[in-house]
Amino acid sequence: MKNVIEIVRNVDQLMIPENFVGIGSTRKVFRYKHWVIKKHLHEIGYIQSQNEQKIHQALKKVGLANYIAPILYLDEKISIQPYVQTLPLVNGETFDIDYKTDLRISVNLKEAIEEIERAHDGFDFLDSSNYGEDDLSQLILIDYGMTKTLYESKWVPLAEAGVLPQIYFEPCIKCGVEKELRIYGEHDTDRRCYECGKE
Repeated sequence: MKNVIEIVRNVDQLMIPENFVGIGSTRKVFRYKHWVIKKHLHEIGYIQSQNEQKIHQALKKVGLANYIAPILYLDEKISIQPYVQTLPLVNGETFDIDYKTDLRISVNLKEAIEEIERAHDGFDFLDSSNYGEDDLSQLILIDYGMTKTLYESKWVPLAEAGVLPQIYFEPCIKCGVEKELRIYGEHDTDRRCYECGKE
C-alpha cells in the first residue's frame, strides 16, 4: 500500500503523455510501473469507479474477486488498480469477446460476470476493452463499473447531446489511419484521433 500512497502524492506528475494507456468516454488511463491510474473525466467516470469498488468488495464475499481488477484507491479525481496487460486491438478497433470459444475465459470469470449482471446491474461485458490478460493468459475484468441504469439514464442522454464522446471507427483526417475516433454528437466534424490531438 506504501507505493499506492506515493502514487497518490505524486499523481499529477505521473499522469503525463509518456504514461498514457488509453481513454474512454468518462475516464483516461495512465500506467505507472505495476499500477494504472484512472483519471475521472466526468462525474460518470467517478460513479463507475465507485461501482467497481463496491462490486469488488461484494465479489470478495462470494469468492470471485480474483477475476476482476480491484480498486486500490479511490477519490473524486482518480482511482488506482493493479496493471493488467490490455487486450490488443484487432484491425485498429475493439471487438466482441466470444464467451463460447475464447479459451482465456475461465469458468470462474463467467460466474463473476453473471454475478455482476445479476446483483449489480452490470452491463457491457462483450467489449474487449473491458478486459486484460494475466500472466497465465486468463482474462481479467478491468473495467466493470458501468451499469445498465447508469448507461441508459445518464450516459446515453449526454452522448446524444454531444457532452460525452461516442466511438466511431473511421480514418483520422490528419494521419489517415482508420481507427477509433471520439465523436461528440452528430454535429462534431473534428475527425482527428487522440494521437493527432483530439481529446
